[in-house]
Amino acid sequence: MLNAKSANERNTRQKQAIREVFLHSVRPLSVEEVLEAAVDHGAEVSLPTVYRNVRSLLSEGWLASVELPGRTPVYETAERTHHHHFNCISCNRVFELEGCEAPRMHVPPGFTAVDHHVTVTGYCQGCTRKRPTRKAS
Repeated sequence: MLNAKSANERNTRQKQAIREVFLHSVRPLSVEEVLEAAVDHGAEVSLPTVYRNVRSLLSEGWLASVELPGRTPVYETAERTHHHHFNCISCNRVFELEGCEAPRMHVPPGFTAVDHHVTVTGYCQGCTRKRPTRKAS
């Protein structure tokens, strides 16, 4: 009996550690980034534990999945307002873009748009600084 209770408490602590990672993050995170951040903060978690808890937090509606073309999903807390994302093609991190300044698109007559997704790709600030500058010819 004691072992089952200890396992439940550990899972609760692990899930709370994963929640804390998301609460302190300023950008969407991959499962691997969640694992790294949780371990860096002293949590005893494994990759399968992070996957299991991310699935649980998704089903609870606490997390939202961010689907980007050509890559595995990243995750962010679900209470965020409508926004878009920037995907760095060098470090592969995803950043939030504030607001929605996407160009106004017109759907064909008779169509009804219900949602849209915009992803900007390029180099984040850190990767831009690391890139060699080209000299003008």
